[in-house]
Amino acid sequence: QVQVVESGGGLVQPGGSLRLSCAASGNIFSFNAMGWYRQAPGKEREFVATITSDDSTNYANSVKGRFTISRDNAKITVYLQMNSLKPEDTAVYYCYADIRDRSSWNRSNYWGQGTPVTVSS
Repeated sequence: QVQVVESGGGLVQPGGSLRLSCAASGNIFSFNAMGWYRQAPGKEREFVATITSDDSTNYANSVKGRFTISRDNAKITVYLQMNSLKPEDTAVYYCYADIRDRSSWNRSNYWGQGTPVTVSS
């Protein structure tokens, strides 16, 4: 089995920073793109950022210049550094990882359970 677990969410004041982490573990044969989505209360889940296996990155326009995605392949972990946070960044942040399971040989996006981020004074 494969597990994906996020951490690092919490309450922060506007203008503040948070760093989210997401680690994949289990029966992993290979992994490719990893990234983040978020879902605000009453809204649909939306794309935030992604990073490919060759470190190419892509960001939603709403977070460009404020958020930075990075990865540590040795740890099968992806990070999201969030700076200059705004109240509209409040959401549950979900991580995904494109993984091939060693036992089933299935390749799919595995999702974490989400970590809440609240930006409020």
